[in-house]
Amino acid sequence: MAYSKILRRLREEKTNYRKRGTMLMGKRDFITVNISNENTQVQVLKPGMTGDTVVASAHSRYLLEKGWKGSRKSISAAYLTGYLAGKKALGKGAKDAILYTGTKRYTQRMAAALKGVIDAGLEVPANSETFPADERINGEHLTVKNEISKIKSTIDSEVK
Repeated sequence: MAYSKILRRLREEKTNYRKRGTMLMGKRDFITVNISNENTQVQVLKPGMTGDTVVASAHSRYLLEKGWKGSRKSISAAYLTGYLAGKKALGKGAKDAILYTGTKRYTQRMAAALKGVIDAGLEVPANSETFPADERINGEHLTVKNEISKIKSTIDSEVK
C-alpha cells in the first residue's frame, strides 16, 4: 500500500486549494472575513508568489474607540468593520477585489462585512439578494442600540 502525504493546511481544514487556485488565477485582490467568538476582522490582500500581502486591515476593536456598545461580532459591527477596511483599501490604491471564503461558509455576518466593503467604494462582484436587510445592518434588532450613521461618518472623516 502506497502512502500519500496530505498537505498540512488541507489536513487541518484551513485551506481549500482548489478554490484558492482558481482565485489566484484571476490575479485580483481578495477579501477575507474572520469572525471569532468576540471580534470581526476584515482584510484586503494582494496575492503574490512568495505569499499574500495585506493591503488594508480592519478590526472591530476600532469600534470601541468610537463609542460602540454591545457585541463586536454582530451584523452591524461586521458591516462597519468591512466599511473601514474598504475605505483603507481605497486609500492604498485598491479598486476591485473578490471575496475569498476559504473553508468557511458564507454567513449573514460575512455578507454584512462584504456589503460594508462595497458601500465604501470597492468593486466586488456580489448578489445584492444575499445581503442582510437594512434594518439588521442598522442594528434595529439589537437590544443595545448604536448610531451606525454617526460611526460611519467618523470613518469617512478619519480615513482618507
